[in-house]
Amino acid sequence: MNKQILSTQNPLIKQLVQLKDKSRERKKTGLFLIEGEREIRLALKGDYELDTILFYPELFSQEQLNNLTAKQLNVIEISKEVYEKLAHRETTEGVLAVAKCKEHTLSDLNITSKNPLILVAEAPEKPGNIGALLRTADAANVDAVMIANPKTDLYNPNIIRSSVGCVFTNNIAMGSTTEIIEFLKSKHIHVYCAALQASVNYNTQDFTKPSAIIVGTEATGLSDEWLKSSTQNIIIPMQGDIDSMNVSVAAGILIFEAKRQRHFK
Repeated sequence: MNKQILSTQNPLIKQLVQLKDKSRERKKTGLFLIEGEREIRLALKGDYELDTILFYPELFSQEQLNNLTAKQLNVIEISKEVYEKLAHRETTEGVLAVAKCKEHTLSDLNITSKNPLILVAEAPEKPGNIGALLRTADAANVDAVMIANPKTDLYNPNIIRSSVGCVFTNNIAMGSTTEIIEFLKSKHIHVYCAALQASVNYNTQDFTKPSAIIVGTEATGLSDEWLKSSTQNIIIPMQGDIDSMNVSVAAGILIFEAKRQRHFK
């Protein structure tokens, strides 16, 4: 018999609401909430450690729960009111998990390829953009995603949702711009910065060697530290009236040009 929680005033539910809403609580406890069967499956595939599964049986059956994971976990059956209190999405699936955060340090990053392709984003703020970058990285199967000078908690529910779980499938590391530049140099990885200054068209460059493609925010671009460390600044030629595009769109164009040159290996 599963444990049941039917009241939104239950202390555990109050704590989980804090995990959903507050970055500070996620950092303090080292825990975060995952919503949805697909996202939970991707987290398990990404070797995330789950602490608790919560499900609303009217939307997510015991049979579905049994098929979700073979691991012995703390399972709690919750009421509709509790589920609606915890759910972040309007399209509900009836299942959530409490998972343990990963550290995502550069020292823990495991790059097995001898010819890596890496996506670096400096100081991205909007969860939707971060999620879209992670989806692009997953689609291209890059070797790593690095976030320099992160402004947003990686386990923000909006990032998990907008990445459709790709936050769990990518090889992610975070650090300062200085630390990431030093890491790339130590691995002899060429640095290609998407920037307006001293740039050449992106499709003139050879991305078949170890390469990192660096993108910044649409508002401020990349910091001088990146531009000074660049192997070559690259640009996507614009044919309209503006000189920039959404960062995730730009990253997609650049990453898939590199994949095309590598014959999608």
